Amino acid sequence: MTENTAHRFREFKMPDVGEGLTEAEILKWYVQVGDTVTDGQVVCEVETAKAAVELPIPYDGTVRELRFPEGTTVDVGQVIISVDVAPGGAASGEAPAATRTGTPAAPDSASEPEEEAPKGRQPVLVGYGVAESSTRRRPRKAPAATTTTVSAPVAQVPEQAVAAAVRSELNGHGAPPPGEFPAGSGGARPLAKPPVRKLAKDLGVDLTEVTPTGPDGIITRDDVRAAVAPPAEAPAPAAAPEPEPEPVSVGGQAVAAAGARETRIPVKGVRKATAAAMVGSAFTAPHVTEFITFDITRTMKLVDQLKADPELAGVRVNPLLMIARAVLVAVKRNPGINASWDEAAQEIVQKHYVNLGIAAATPRGLIVPNIKDAHAKTLPELAAALGELVTVARDGKTTPAAMQGGTLTLTNVGVFGVDTGTPILNPGESAILAVGAIKPRPWVHKGKVRPRQVTTLGLSFDHRLVDGELGSRFLADVAAVLERPKRLITWV
Repeated sequence: MTENTAHRFREFKMPDVGEGLTEAEILKWYVQVGDTVTDGQVVCEVETAKAAVELPIPYDGTVRELRFPEGTTVDVGQVIISVDVAPGGAASGEAPAATRTGTPAAPDSASEPEEEAPKGRQPVLVGYGVAESSTRRRPRKAPAATTTTVSAPVAQVPEQAVAAAVRSELNGHGAPPPGEFPAGSGGARPLAKPPVRKLAKDLGVDLTEVTPTGPDGIITRDDVRAAVAPPAEAPAPAAAPEPEPEPVSVGGQAVAAAGARETRIPVKGVRKATAAAMVGSAFTAPHVTEFITFDITRTMKLVDQLKADPELAGVRVNPLLMIARAVLVAVKRNPGINASWDEAAQEIVQKHYVNLGIAAATPRGLIVPNIKDAHAKTLPELAAALGELVTVARDGKTTPAAMQGGTLTLTNVGVFGVDTGTPILNPGESAILAVGAIKPRPWVHKGKVRPRQVTTLGLSFDHRLVDGELGSRFLADVAAVLERPKRLITWV
């Protein structure tokens, strides 16, 4: 590539969008080859181990290449898209590599040119081009430091696949079965894709005797099966097994296709990171979990009253909001619960702020964005922040920054009708509170058994920095505030 051409074609690399992450998966391309783009335009959406992020292009021009298809995991620093910033102004009069022949650009002068195939040769494998004779010298690869190549567009066969297919033929793995080349054929080989050749071999069919019906004289599976002549009283040989039906994705969840006995779901992105983090947390921090069951009827009545308050019109008031406020009050009374463990320094780091995490289940997996400086927010401000956090998470638009720096986490398992749980700590935090379902139960109230709204909280904490006394006092305080919500005022 000449200097002028290098300036004309600009390459955009996969950035580090998550502070130290090494890879990201391309979820969706918003542009195609030939589209015009402008500086700042979003061209694709990628998913890191923390969140889904939209990437803007920093150039004006025309899309020349998309280096990877959707669903590909790409290392940070790899080129994912190239842009022609001066369309219509080729430096050397040559067409761009992506539009000339549909093959990767030739290596520079540091590598030897590949010899041209003799005229009249037939492709050995359909879709892979012409194979070299076994007596010809293979092209020598140039050193990685001095070779400059232009990757093929997404729709083309990768160069590595072509090389692998040709090597397979040269090593004899693709040699035709005996009798496939008839006498006097001059070595001409029937055109058929590798799976069709395997089917013919399994069924004992001579491809030279099969009449092709596919485009450009290609033999198809149906052609091979049609050539099978079963014995008069014997069943036809069994055809090669068809592949299992592909799973269908509905709402981000894999759903088994009809007839499928199993569905395999790749673990990557957020789900992969969550799995690794949970394993690390479970086997690093010594977990202790405590439970408390109490009467939350008064808080539920307060929620109804606040919903009807004209001054809170437009504010989303719900039990989770009141539980979050109760947690913040309890943290103020027990600041030691809001801390982290510094393994390197062997120190407890107590936080004088609360970034309250809210565990959210999304189609891509569990994420924990947090409300920054939740301790300093008024009730309406906390309600607005909580509502925005949940909405953004459900839309899959949570940014990596929104999930960093959490100090304490709430997970609401009650929305699934679950009474309680033993939650695993979010890495780097000292405590996580599981909120169970709020249900009417018989309860002793003022000396009589009456139906009351009752719930159970489950608190897991890191026993390296939170002892049983501190964890118990914090959990008891949260329950006390929710049992008698006037303490939201008297305990502040």
